[in-house]
Amino acid sequence: MIRKAFKMHLYPGMAEEYEKRHNQLWPEMQEMIHTYGGRNYSIFLDEETNILYGYLEIESEEKWRESADTAINRKWWDYMADIMETNADNSPVSRDLKPVFHLD
Repeated sequence: MIRKAFKMHLYPGMAEEYEKRHNQLWPEMQEMIHTYGGRNYSIFLDEETNILYGYLEIESEEKWRESADTAINRKWWDYMADIMETNADNSPVSRDLKPVFHLD
């Protein structure tokens, strides 16, 4: 199991919409996350900066990278593109965070 943390940026005023969309996560998206080895997935919002902090446990980096090329993932990116910073392909602008401490 690999622990991943990352940050993304939400557009101002979009926190409620972001939470709403994730509370209604498509079953196909949830299935894809699990199929590609994702578990224990959480996203937190810093309301002062609109920075989203994600935490996810994966089985392998390679398998997880493959999830980006699935049709359902591309559809989700398109769905979310109007409320957060994205790249040209509508993938979220995401920066990995460096682990500095862990305690079980």
